[in-house]
Amino acid sequence: MKNKAEIREEIWDQLTEQKLGRFPFPLHGRIPNFKGSEIAAKYVTQLDVYKEAKVIKVNPDAPQLPLRAQAIKDGKIVLIPTPRLKAGFIEIRPENVPPGEERKATSLSNMKKYGQELALKDLPRVDLFVVGAVAVHQDGSRVGKGEGYADREYAILRELGNPEIPIITTVHSIQFIDEPFPADKFDIVSDWVATEKGIYKVETTRTKPEGIVWERVTEQERKDMPVLEEIWAIKEEGKSK
Repeated sequence: MKNKAEIREEIWDQLTEQKLGRFPFPLHGRIPNFKGSEIAAKYVTQLDVYKEAKVIKVNPDAPQLPLRAQAIKDGKIVLIPTPRLKAGFIEIRPENVPPGEERKATSLSNMKKYGQELALKDLPRVDLFVVGAVAVHQDGSRVGKGEGYADREYAILRELGNPEIPIITTVHSIQFIDEPFPADKFDIVSDWVATEKGIYKVETTRTKPEGIVWERVTEQERKDMPVLEEIWAIKEEGKSK
């Protein structure tokens, strides 16, 4: 069985060699932007779970930009985690985005101009969790770029009292694989996978994490991610009440 690192390199190589990626380059080392991301986003918008969602968390990477923009057009509140969770989450409300500027507003370079940074205690309940990936297995297990931020984002929302959240991943079809790989208990698992060829409901026996596995959080991670200190303080305050 290949490990996640081997699968990452294999998928990055395939996307590059088959010219299935788009800017930014290189595709290696990041959630790769893939040709057909707009089509995958359209498939997501056809799901009832999307139509019924009022607040959607979407990662800030390039391949999910079409979905972020469409969510604003559809009148949904979009939560975007800041890179490496340095500043928590940015909330973009559709009423603050002029018509025609949805793509610009939800881009990584402009999201702070159109949205506002929220303290964790002020985050709204999230109805849908959208995440990119380097690869996704047919059982919903996901390979990210190796830094664990998407898993941590989901765990933070659960720590704040959010009930289990449906998860959707959008990738190119060659990133949707049938080769198994080892998964950890803190890894998120997708409920749907959308590609340029369609959207697929995942059948899995894995469960989503219920919160942060604090014994795996290092002192350095706490320093690098102030939100971890913030959420720890919220938990401790709750215990004292």
